[in-house]
Amino acid sequence: MALNKTVLIIDDEEDILRIIKTVLIKEGIEKVVTSTTAKGGFDEFQQSHPDLVLLDIMLPDGEGYDVCKQIRNISNVPILFISAKSEELDKLLGFAIGGDDYITKPFSPKEVAYRVKAQLRRAEFLLTDNKTDPIIIAGPFELNDQKAELLKNKEVIELKPKELGLMKYFLQNINKVISKERLYDTVWGEDYFGSDNTVMVHIRRLREKIEINPSSPKFLITVKGLGYKFTVEDE
Repeated sequence: MALNKTVLIIDDEEDILRIIKTVLIKEGIEKVVTSTTAKGGFDEFQQSHPDLVLLDIMLPDGEGYDVCKQIRNISNVPILFISAKSEELDKLLGFAIGGDDYITKPFSPKEVAYRVKAQLRRAEFLLTDNKTDPIIIAGPFELNDQKAELLKNKEVIELKPKELGLMKYFLQNINKVISKERLYDTVWGEDYFGSDNTVMVHIRRLREKIEINPSSPKFLITVKGLGYKFTVEDE
């Protein structure tokens, strides 16, 4: 089934570009554009307006981290890092600056295609899901689903797509204990496979934006051994 989506791949390894492009097209992605440099990649992003970006970290004229920051200044499209850097610190940095996923080389092209399609589904869900009331109000929070906007005490809080997805799910499940597995399955649209770091990093980033003291949260509470619970008592 064809997907009316455009994917941008930024990687300086021609073989990787060719393989991923071939697999994505076979999996139904309508258009795949590529670049081998950081500057060329950002220029292509501005020209093609892709629905998702696959981004290598080590590029001949700069780092993918910097390209990610440039994109995040103007867009919330999903960004998936693909890199030979496999240290936990590299992955955490990728998530911290706005990445939505991190795939370590060498990788299975099929796995990349799976993750791309999962991220596209999640992005589509955040934009088009109208099954619930488009405005959710709980305590000091007001989430406008149609505008993809969160207010706290009537002030706008800027959230990345995954953070918005987490916040929406928490506000729909006030005072319920939610496991990491459930969060990952719902917000990322993938099987959990022990993805502790991904969930924890995004929870930490969300707390930094909604809590007065992220180290001592009053809204987004950790329930040891079980997961997380969102409460809406006033601060």
